[in-house]
Amino acid sequence: MIIAIDGPGASGKGTLARRLAAALDLAYLDTGMIYRAAAARMIESGAEPGGDPEAAGAAARALVFADLERAGLREENIGQAASRIAAIPAVRAALLDLQRRFASHPPEGKKGAVLDGRDIGTVVCPRADIKIFVTAHPETRAARRHKELLDRGEASIYARVVQEMEARDARDSARDVAPMKPAPGAFVLDTSEMDADAAFEAAMRIVMAQQPPSPAQAP
Repeated sequence: MIIAIDGPGASGKGTLARRLAAALDLAYLDTGMIYRAAAARMIESGAEPGGDPEAAGAAARALVFADLERAGLREENIGQAASRIAAIPAVRAALLDLQRRFASHPPEGKKGAVLDGRDIGTVVCPRADIKIFVTAHPETRAARRHKELLDRGEASIYARVVQEMEARDARDSARDVAPMKPAPGAFVLDTSEMDADAAFEAAMRIVMAQQPPSPAQAP
């Protein structure tokens, strides 16, 4: 089973994807961390993310799954840099195979995978068994991100978070390569009025509704 979870930042897709993977005993991959790891490689080398396509492609091609364990990948500057290099065709091409191999050959003998990102259902796994596009009102997402940053002890100004989120949404939705949008056949899950438990329960209902009946249940 392959479950594709897409959506903008702070929509709750990461938390939801992790919980689905745990509940269904499937492998889990946060594909956004792949782009963050590539961006971190660029920053460490002194290259400007988004300004040097050749260096970005090289960083993406050199990436290994161990890079996802790097410290500091969730820092806001890394996220902004990841969004910039994600618009570079060479980067997306280099990382596409990495993601597809994870989905088709899940680690630890798992019988499926849950991947979350911004183009899983449209590009990475267009034949995923279940596709869910998780979204929420921009103000709700900004408030969540603002709280997340404060909880991590980082300085955060709500108005700036809103501005940066709007800029990233615009980049992710308007880029020529794999723009962020619901995949054909995807279930759209609006979590604006949901906490994590309610979102998980709603997603599980979607998953269970798509499962074939067991032999004992079949007519």
